[in-house]
Amino acid sequence: MENILSSKLFTTRRGTIMLGIVAAVLAGIALLVYLNQYRSSVNGGGAPTSVLVAKSLIQKGTPGDVVGSTGLFEVATIPRGEVKNGAFVDPKTLTGKVATADVYPGQQLTSTDFTVATANSLTQRLARDQRAVVVPLDSPAAIGGQLSAGDHVDVWAAINAQGTSGLTRPVVRLVLQNMLIMTAPAGAGGNVTIRATPRQAGMLIFANTNARLWLVLRPSVGSAPTKPPVVSVNDLLGLPPLQIGGSR
Repeated sequence: MENILSSKLFTTRRGTIMLGIVAAVLAGIALLVYLNQYRSSVNGGGAPTSVLVAKSLIQKGTPGDVVGSTGLFEVATIPRGEVKNGAFVDPKTLTGKVATADVYPGQQLTSTDFTVATANSLTQRLARDQRAVVVPLDSPAAIGGQLSAGDHVDVWAAINAQGTSGLTRPVVRLVLQNMLIMTAPAGAGGNVTIRATPRQAGMLIFANTNARLWLVLRPSVGSAPTKPPVVSVNDLLGLPPLQIGGSR
């Protein structure tokens, strides 16, 4: 009987010790996990983070599309602890939004500074130095109805020009390159809206009034500007190019 009691006592003590060891190990693991999480949180607070900040004054009402496409912002790297709530990190997130207040240079762009635009108007896609001009075109001049918003085109004008010899001859000249189409007719002709600078808008209006315009579709990628040529009957007949205003 004494041996049995001693054995039980030994077994109970060993079990108690084992439980204590297990508890100590678990406590140590929990402490290590806590310390690692604490260290990560401390280091994370100072880790650099890239956010969008205003490069120049962004006035109230400025479309987010314009901010994201015309260089009104820059990417700044700041400590994570200084990043404001709702700070933008990708310029694509500005699409479809509009500034609700003036944003000053160096200020972070946040969700509180922009709201969803109430209307999908052309003004939401124009910068301060850009204009939308409408040009009426027939089917061939508008690329046979294959023109879509977002395409880029070159603008050619067919006019009567005076050469260096004093004679007036019909010519075709490349007048504008890489112009953005904002809206295009669904059919094979109609009004085409082109984004332009004020001077380019004036050139389009003048050319549309005094000449015939043609749009030529550019490649979506890899296109490069070219020297504006002047094409006349001389080119078709293999004669020396007609000189207009000293240009060939």
